[in-house]
Amino acid sequence: MKIKEITTYLESIAPLSLQEDYDNSGLIVGEPDAEVKAALISLDCTEEVIDEAISSGCNLVISHHPIVFKGLKKFNKKNYVERAVMKAIKHDIALYAIHTNLDHIEGGVNAKICEKLNLQHIQVLSPKKNILKKLVTFVPLCHVERVRTAILEAGAGHIGNYSDCSFNISGTGTFKAGDQANPFVGNINELHQEEEVRIETIYPEYLERKVLVALLEAHPYEEVAYDLYPLSNSFYQAGAGMIGTLETPMEELEFLQLTKSALRAKVIRHTALRGKQVRRVAVCGGSGSFLLPAAIAAGADVFVTADFKYHEFFDAEGKIVISDLGHFESEQFTQELLFDVIKKKFPNFAIHLTSIDTNPINYLI
Repeated sequence: MKIKEITTYLESIAPLSLQEDYDNSGLIVGEPDAEVKAALISLDCTEEVIDEAISSGCNLVISHHPIVFKGLKKFNKKNYVERAVMKAIKHDIALYAIHTNLDHIEGGVNAKICEKLNLQHIQVLSPKKNILKKLVTFVPLCHVERVRTAILEAGAGHIGNYSDCSFNISGTGTFKAGDQANPFVGNINELHQEEEVRIETIYPEYLERKVLVALLEAHPYEEVAYDLYPLSNSFYQAGAGMIGTLETPMEELEFLQLTKSALRAKVIRHTALRGKQVRRVAVCGGSGSFLLPAAIAAGADVFVTADFKYHEFFDAEGKIVISDLGHFESEQFTQELLFDVIKKKFPNFAIHLTSIDTNPINYLI
């Protein structure tokens, strides 16, 4: 199997276009057409992880965090990033990262945290904006069903829990075929009128190529007329953080103890307890302080995340309990998520979970 078979599948689940601007997800080291024998999954890509890949015969490391965030100008082994990359290249090991794009999908990192906390009725906390587009096209009556079905099967027309959403209105199209044209209907140099249906539907931007290819292949006209409109609507199927509800409300301290146990945290930093029961819980794997206003606005009783700075804890202002369990602790189950996703698609492919604890933080308890 080629590396690109795995990466293409992963990117069909978590498109690279969903990553944050600062991120560096994707194939960092390696050739897409190279053969892959086995893969090693890790939260971080460190020298120790590369050594483990070498010893276990894995020539692909799939990590959540990219080993390279900024451009490397020199390779002198002066830091762990340069040493890890150089070792990977020397031993022909490909490095692939699936970071904030995996954070931002419905079944991604935050959904895994919700699963561990047994949260129900989960939804994206801060949906992506400016990612939706509207497609408008004009189709002769004889091909309406064919064209509409093609673009919907390509991924267009999803709104929340509804699929195959489109708007259709009949009208009359006019055109005159030139000397070099090969018209589906009408004659050369004669004005033609054709009963057509205007089809409107929406799609996320990362599906644009797939939707347009489906349109052009299904449409009978030599020149297909279509319009693309950017939309400012929120895309509720992708975004930062998630929020859900506990099946049975519990006391705040009881919930913090549950969080510590379920997410295998050594310690939890938290704001003052409010003396209220916990029912709605917001989560964000990794550094989530930027989502505190969204968690409060959504009515969350507790916000489970990591990397809050000292002064940011004051921002809770008694409106919510911040539960900071640590960056590694909040994302460690991403390895399990990736293993299950890949194994389900490629059951006969050799894939391994790292035995290395890459958490750089130690605790004196």
